[in-house]
Order: sequence, then structure tokens, then C-alpha cells
Amino acid sequence: MPPITRLFVKTALVYFVIALLTGLALAANSRVPLPQFVGLLNPVYFHLFMVGWVTQLIIGVAYWMFPKYSREKPRGHDWLSWSTYGLLNTGLILRIFAEPATVLVPGSFWGTLLALSATLQWLGGMAFVANTWPRVKEK
Repeated sequence: MPPITRLFVKTALVYFVIALLTGLALAANSRVPLPQFVGLLNPVYFHLFMVGWVTQLIIGVAYWMFPKYSREKPRGHDWLSWSTYGLLNTGLILRIFAEPATVLVPGSFWGTLLALSATLQWLGGMAFVANTWPRVKEK
């Protein structure tokens, strides 16, 4: 298993645990008085599952299992793989903080950080597509 795949899969597992804990906090919030921000974690919960867990697991396995790009570069361009990882995770971590903060403090710099987080995630997705598209071959 290539190092980038191991990193994506292990990171996905960490996000999976964090998503489950976030879901637990959201469920407990209806029974136990928790800090106000806990009630604002629904979008964070969704992104932890879909981007943190599902998307990263898929990307990691795709880098490993898709057909070879070439004999010299079996998995395409390494810099695009690492860029995908960095952009996607930086965007997700920013979103984890910016999304609830934007609701708590509307009109603040958190809104700008939320837009930046979405942009970084989009760029990470495009880096993955750019690196993977040529590997989708007939033979």
C-alpha cells in the first residue's frame, strides 16, 4: 500500500471516530445541557462523515487500486496526491471551526474563513480529479 494511501485511510479513520463523537454530542445535547455551540455542529457532523471519512477513504483506495498512469509514474503525479491531501484536510479543519463560528458571530472574519475552507476543499477535489482522470482507461 503506497504511503499516501495509508495516510488517507488512517486520516479517514480518525475523522470517522471524531464524526461519531460529534454525533454522540449532538444526540446528548437534547438530554443534557451542553455548551451552545454543540447545537450548531450538524453541518460539521455531515462534513466529518462525508469529506473526512467517506471521501478520504475513497480517494486513498482509488490512488492504490486504479490502473497505472504509466510505468514511470504508476499513481500519477505525487505532488497532486499530496496537494489533494493537504488542501482537502486544511479545508475541512478550517470548516470544522468556521461553520459554527459563522453562526455565532455573523459578519465576522469566520465567514471569510468558511469561504476559504470551501475553496480549499474544491481545489483538493480538483487535484484528485486531475491526477485520477488519466488513470481511468479502457485497458
